[in-house]
Amino acid sequence: MTGDLDRSRPIWRQVAATIEARVADGTYPPGSRVPGIVDLSAEFGIATSTAQKALAHLRTAGVVRTELGLGTFVADAR
Repeated sequence: MTGDLDRSRPIWRQVAATIEARVADGTYPPGSRVPGIVDLSAEFGIATSTAQKALAHLRTAGVVRTELGLGTFVADAR
């Protein structure tokens, strides 16, 4: 997946957009767990801080929710 990232645009936005697209196409259905920071870092070949920023953006946008000690999950459909 690393080759698909455009290094001239913010990487965290691209990662967030990819996760959002996976939510939209049902890869990650409502209530399902999304990859954590370490998994995203490995999949996209990015720093953990970049993965954190992508997840924080998705959390703020209401796409995902985080449960302390459990992980990050797709927010329930509204």
